[in-house]
Amino acid sequence: MHERHTLEEMGDTALSREAYERLQAELDDLTTRGRVEIAQAIEAARALGDLSENGDYHAAKDSQGKMEARIRQLQTMLVTARVIDRQAGGDVVEAGSVVAIRYAGDDATERYLVGSIEERRDGLEVISPASPLGQALLGRRAGERVTYEAVGRTLDVEIVTVGD
Repeated sequence: MHERHTLEEMGDTALSREAYERLQAELDDLTTRGRVEIAQAIEAARALGDLSENGDYHAAKDSQGKMEARIRQLQTMLVTARVIDRQAGGDVVEAGSVVAIRYAGDDATERYLVGSIEERRDGLEVISPASPLGQALLGRRAGERVTYEAVGRTLDVEIVTVGD
């Protein structure tokens, strides 16, 4: 369903304007239509009788708990979010950049979005700016090489392109 995040991971999340608006719309939908539908499902299940062995009731309550957790996550994220308006065509890696990188010794390039998992853009995998690779990439340009520590070893990466 949805990824679980700690409050620390959600603090000061950099989001594009598009992602911020999409998440705000999701929050609005969950706090209105979502809550009404869950309440109706719980009431319908209650009408079936004995709650101790009522699968519909327990499923509805479980859905309610998951939805309320997502609501809290979205509220926290949106309150602490930094909306970034990335310059189109910028050549410096920053939150919101799409980067193509190549690991030393490998001919293939891999494309990633540097930003929040909530961006979900073009099916790209996401690199958190707070991760070791994300930190190494931020502020760098295409053609530069960076190294970073991961899983007890040093990895060398070439930034092939930086874009939107």
